[in-house]
Amino acid sequence: MNYYLRKAAFYLAALWAAVTLNFVIPRMLPGNPVDILMAKLQQRGGTVDPAARKAYETLLGTGGDGSVVQEYLSYLGNLLRGELGVSVSAFPAKVSDVIADSLPWTIVLVGLSTLLSFLLGVGLGALVGWKRGTWLDSLVPATTVLSAVPYFWLALILVALLSTSLGWFPLNGGYDVVLDPGWDGEFLGSAIYHGILPALTIVISSIGGWLLGMRNMMVSAMSEDYVLTARAKGLKNSRIMIRYAARNAVLPSVAGFAISLGFVVSGSIVTELVFSYPGIGSKLLQAVQNNDYALMQGIFLVITIAVLGANLAVDLLYGLIDARTRDRSAVS
Repeated sequence: MNYYLRKAAFYLAALWAAVTLNFVIPRMLPGNPVDILMAKLQQRGGTVDPAARKAYETLLGTGGDGSVVQEYLSYLGNLLRGELGVSVSAFPAKVSDVIADSLPWTIVLVGLSTLLSFLLGVGLGALVGWKRGTWLDSLVPATTVLSAVPYFWLALILVALLSTSLGWFPLNGGYDVVLDPGWDGEFLGSAIYHGILPALTIVISSIGGWLLGMRNMMVSAMSEDYVLTARAKGLKNSRIMIRYAARNAVLPSVAGFAISLGFVVSGSIVTELVFSYPGIGSKLLQAVQNNDYALMQGIFLVITIAVLGANLAVDLLYGLIDARTRDRSAVS
């Protein structure tokens, strides 16, 4: 029990530190979001008086008469109430609404792509490690080269080949613009069709890392005593590979996969930009370009919670699986 309490206390402290940095860092950037908002309103033909500016400063929580400490306390209070402020780049939309609209797109695209690349990479890595020294070893340098290719370059190649030349997939967007978003079959089919090419880019770019890591751990596991004992007992090779070698070799990959799931919510900014995909990554880029403090803070907060949650889940899982983890923690 002490192990889990210490872990919970540590991650609560880490969350507080991350929330504090989330408040401080955007305010260190040059520019003022209120000035940007005022300029946008004037470009649309509107006139802004001092009273309106004061109202916007209060609304956005920056540039007012209050001290930074008061803004920080107000920021924490708003977080506890679930109020993330108003987005400058998507004014007058709330930050929570902007995130809620874009986050599902990223979770589906990047989440499923990460899961698929993990399963393929780990499966191929286990097979390559088990049959090391055969022609299957050629998969390692091939996939490693693909992992080293920049995202945007690979995405542009796939667009030129599969979209422009062959016309198999659409060039950009998350769905057919003539359709109304909803849960009907036509819209879901369009969303899946538009997401295949971005997902393929992510899978090709990331599968090599999972394959190489699993292959190396598999080779190491095969020299362990429990594998040699299983061979001496005359067990089937398939049983030894899956139940003994791969089962233990996959643990580091599972930890890495859990952590990578935490970064799913941050999206793949370059991929979403190339394909004009309506995910959280494009919203984050838009927020940075417009000095949108509130939206940046909201997105960073979601990313922070996801990453800390994933790390906490891994620690707790290891504590349940391996009692030695709890024992070492108790000794220290």
